[in-house]
Amino acid sequence: MRTPASSKQPTTRLGARATAGGTAIGFVPWPRSLRSKMVAVVLLTTLAALLVALGAMVANDVRRSQQAWTADLMTQAELLAQATAPALSFDDPKVAKDYLALLRFKPQVRAAAIYDARQRIFASYPPDRPASHFPIGVEADGARVVGEHLVVFKRVIDRGELLGTIYLRANYELTDRLMEYSGIALTVAALAMLVAWGLSRRLQRIVTKPVEAISHVAREVVEQKAYSRRVERRSDDEVGVLVDSFNAMMAVIEQRTAESERALRDAAREVLERRDAQQEVMRLNAELERRVRERTAQLEASNSELVRATDTAERANRAKSAFISSMSHELRTPLNAILGFGQLLASDAHAFAPAKQREFMQHILKAGNHLLNLINEILDLARIESDSVMLSIEPVGVDAMLDECRSMIEPTTQRRQIQMHFPPATGLAVVADRTRLRQVLLNLLSNAVKYNRDKGSVVVDARLVADGRVRLSVQDTGAGLRADQMASLFQPFNRLGQEAGTIEGTGIGLVVTKRLVELMGGTIGVNSTPGVGSLFYVDLPPTELPSPRLPAVPNAHAHAHHGPPQHLLLYIEDNPANLALVEEVISTRGDFRTMSAPDAQIGLEMARTHHPQVILMDLNLPGRSGHEALGLLRSGEHTRDIPVIAVTASAMDAERIRALAAGFFRYITKPIDVDQLNSAIDEALALGRADKR
Repeated sequence: MRTPASSKQPTTRLGARATAGGTAIGFVPWPRSLRSKMVAVVLLTTLAALLVALGAMVANDVRRSQQAWTADLMTQAELLAQATAPALSFDDPKVAKDYLALLRFKPQVRAAAIYDARQRIFASYPPDRPASHFPIGVEADGARVVGEHLVVFKRVIDRGELLGTIYLRANYELTDRLMEYSGIALTVAALAMLVAWGLSRRLQRIVTKPVEAISHVAREVVEQKAYSRRVERRSDDEVGVLVDSFNAMMAVIEQRTAESERALRDAAREVLERRDAQQEVMRLNAELERRVRERTAQLEASNSELVRATDTAERANRAKSAFISSMSHELRTPLNAILGFGQLLASDAHAFAPAKQREFMQHILKAGNHLLNLINEILDLARIESDSVMLSIEPVGVDAMLDECRSMIEPTTQRRQIQMHFPPATGLAVVADRTRLRQVLLNLLSNAVKYNRDKGSVVVDARLVADGRVRLSVQDTGAGLRADQMASLFQPFNRLGQEAGTIEGTGIGLVVTKRLVELMGGTIGVNSTPGVGSLFYVDLPPTELPSPRLPAVPNAHAHAHHGPPQHLLLYIEDNPANLALVEEVISTRGDFRTMSAPDAQIGLEMARTHHPQVILMDLNLPGRSGHEALGLLRSGEHTRDIPVIAVTASAMDAERIRALAAGFFRYITKPIDVDQLNSAIDEALALGRADKR
């Protein structure tokens, strides 16, 4: 029950007091004795100081713990944002889930999710949680407390582009921490109160000052967070113990505060170090991948360049060898006739009739002209390749140019009865070099005649085409060209796909023609059908009609055969001039009669039928080569012992060694040295006689 207090007892307390009838419970006034008051004051003061100090400590520690939890969770979110940015960029949920799975080492994290740029869940943790367990939308970057959890949102941004958002939810352990600190505080307070009560009971007088000092220090600690402050000890009694206890408590608080701060700093430093280490690892991985890609690309480029260079070098080497071989053959063939017939005319052993001398001179002139044309074409090709061709570009009348070419080409068509068809006056003109255009047209016309059939025709045309250019075309009725022949048509020493030796010519005319046309700003093309014929055309820019200019060139050739009978010599040769030269050389001996064959097949048949004592044979024959013909002769019972002398324009050492190793008796190169040829024939005849004995 509540009892009113007397005027002398304004303050009461709940307590127990004895009555006559027993013990009654009620409000008990403060003790009147100073001792009790001092004890009460000391106890209340001590309690107040302890509550303030412990409350400040708990509040400060809780605040720092909350900051540490928030910073740690934000750091985790930032690390996940950096680590999963590539996964979001390349739409790779597996990599994102792998990174989220690392959160199992953070048990305080209860849930996590990665949202894409459209705020859809891209990956989640734990993986077995349904989508409803996570927020539907995302929020701005930051952390907030939701119930018993701490929630963090962090956007994933790469190069200014928003890729997605990181969501983390962790247990908010503030309540547990408060309960823990409350228990500690209550325990400390109870102990302190017990000590204070005991000391105050014994040392009321010496307690006041120490308690005031303690109270003062406690206030400073609370106000200034000066945990290093201590109370001065002035006695060795219980008050001194109280002072020591208070100082020890402050030391513990200071130590724990310092440890907490160090722990927070260490945690923050560890997080930063881990983040820096992870970034460094990622940078090193990216650098390694970049270097591997660069090195791989360099190796691939080097290998490709090496293959191309090797292929180019091999092609260049083959082209060089083919060019040198062809040049040697083409130069020696006309020189053979020139030097051979010249040696006959210069010989004092026989006096030739004037008609025979004229025939020899015609062979020499024809071979000389052919050699001159070959040299000119080679020089033209060399000038074009070295960009030293001088052109005089001017308007050139098409009609006048065709008339010039007609007068120069028609004499070569009469023997084979090839008809030439030129267009009527066109009034067209082109921009070109007059001399080079004449050379181009004569080249095309010469080929059209050479590669035509007997009694065939050549049709020349000039007209405007769709792109506004003037097209000059030459069409023949020859054998035509296959696709593989056309592919290598404009290559040096390619005789339009014909076997070497069957058609007179160098095989570089079309190369010069093509490059001259291109230098004049035109284009050249060809259409061909096997068995029907070929059409070559040149397209040039049109211009106004100029005045015409007309030159002329003569042409002639001759052939003769002579040989006295005695021993029989068979000469297998497809070139008429070379054949005539050798026949004349043999006729001066007086001990041989000659037979000739234009190809290997006919020569083999004649050798099997007539059994000559000596065979002269060119190596570069139409149909079968000289090497193939020699093999067939050696396999025949009646022809295997006949000495066969190679007579060829190929002066390469490798070819000479190959021919002698194949079984040729001697190897004579063109131009023929008459004395060397006669010596070889004498040795072959002597060998045949020795074999008969």
